[in-house]
Amino acid sequence: MAVSVSVLAIIISLHLIAFVLTVGSERRRSTAQVVPDEYDERTYCVYTTDASTVYGLSAFGLLLISQTVVNGVTKCLCFGRGLMGRGSTTCVVFFIFSWVSFLGAEACLLAGSAKNAYHTKYRGVFGGEDISCSTLRKGVFAAGAALTLLSLLGSTLYYWAHSRADTGGWEKHRSDEGLGMTHQQHNNNNNNDFGKL
Repeated sequence: MAVSVSVLAIIISLHLIAFVLTVGSERRRSTAQVVPDEYDERTYCVYTTDASTVYGLSAFGLLLISQTVVNGVTKCLCFGRGLMGRGSTTCVVFFIFSWVSFLGAEACLLAGSAKNAYHTKYRGVFGGEDISCSTLRKGVFAAGAALTLLSLLGSTLYYWAHSRADTGGWEKHRSDEGLGMTHQQHNNNNNNDFGKL
């Protein structure tokens, strides 16, 4: 199997778009502010936009699609043709690296999106203890962005290594000439009897 430029373009573009969305998620995290209620002595939390939740879930979906494309083309190392040579070890290493970085990025994106979407609903008494407005910690989406880039590297190198180590199945090589059980020689000069008629 040769390296397909279209497959590489799909993998790289999906990962890069997911990376941009993940960076956007980190920059647009929800922040909260404790605001006093104008009608009584209670306070409540006012949250900013939930854009990072949407960005994070979009990046989650794009990474999932990209990993599906890579493993669909290579048949996930389990269902495809056999691999031979030194390239098979490299292929397995990049396969494991690709999956570990992919699962780490997906975990960061899913956990960050879920935590960012959570809003504190209870109120505290004004002047009492400050209520805790639950927000996402800084760096969760940044870790997801870093793991997205590692997943891009792992997926691209895995696809490249798999393409180099693929044996081509049961294809006949040029050096194979069969079993050689019979030996035929064709001599056109000995069959001149038919031409004399």
